[in-house]
Amino acid sequence: MSDQALNLSRNASGRLSLLAADGSSHDGVVPVRAFPISNPAEGISLVSPDGRELAWIERLDTLPAAARTLVEEELNAREFMPEISSIRKVSTFATPSNWSVETDRGEFSFVLKGEEDIRRVAGGTLLIADSHGVQFLIRDQYALDRASRRILDRFL
Repeated sequence: MSDQALNLSRNASGRLSLLAADGSSHDGVVPVRAFPISNPAEGISLVSPDGRELAWIERLDTLPAAARTLVEEELNAREFMPEISSIRKVSTFATPSNWSVETDRGEFSFVLKGEEDIRRVAGGTLLIADSHGVQFLIRDQYALDRASRRILDRFL
């Protein structure tokens, strides 16, 4: 199914619905990114509640505005991965430690249980899991300010 042919809407309960080219209707459709960190705007699958792929979106920006808005709303509601822009302070350089960070979604404080909760993804990209399982993203550790890099280096 081409990106342009996607007929998406919200049903009466607010869930995403897909009207396929063959006329079949699918309620409860969920968008899933193939590459949520390295390439979030490309490769999005629309899957049924039972996990079957119903449609593939090559690039989010090729969708008509209304469909793109619906997909983005669903992705934002489903995904919560604040991106760290600055590490303000840590309580100690031993773990567990309390971290205060600035993210694209505001200031957060969390507990880092151990160094193993900081994972290298690719290049300078890091994922940090807090004690509650929330994933924080550092897209490029080398782009952080000097003080943040110094703190981070103590844990890597």
